[in-house]
Amino acid sequence: MIPTRGTSESGFTLEPCVPYAWQPIGETIEVPCTKSKRLNVLGFMNKNGTLQSWVFEQSVTSAAVVACIDRFAAALSRPTVLVVDNAPTHTSHEFKDNLERWKAQKLTILPIAPYSPELNLIEILWRKIKYEWMPFSVYRPFQSLKQSLFDILTNIGKTYPIEFA
Repeated sequence: MIPTRGTSESGFTLEPCVPYAWQPIGETIEVPCTKSKRLNVLGFMNKNGTLQSWVFEQSVTSAAVVACIDRFAAALSRPTVLVVDNAPTHTSHEFKDNLERWKAQKLTILPIAPYSPELNLIEILWRKIKYEWMPFSVYRPFQSLKQSLFDILTNIGKTYPIEFA
């Protein structure tokens, strides 16, 4: 069986991703919200939950994605499929110009159907980080958010288990 990994990017700021919350009657839960720098994470994850990630404090460009895939491909010991979404960084000429080279390195790039993030397992990871594992308390100050994100990324599979049914 050829191993498969999913890759995707996700952004984190001091504008919390809290879709809803329960609060005791008569109390108000406040989640601080402020404009801030943005942490962008580019990750590669297999179905066993093993994660390889890079964190950027600037936009993730096609050049950055290509460089990370180059590092990933250089470490492969057997043919591998990398699932990508249809983000502009994955559809650019700069990205597409590398497809044949990666294929020669036994890395096949498999784009998923447009508007189908559920087909890429790493999207489940981003959702768990934002909606389950990132506590309200980290949304102030920026350094707290950054430290929490690095802690989560470092401890995925240990403190932060992820399983796919």
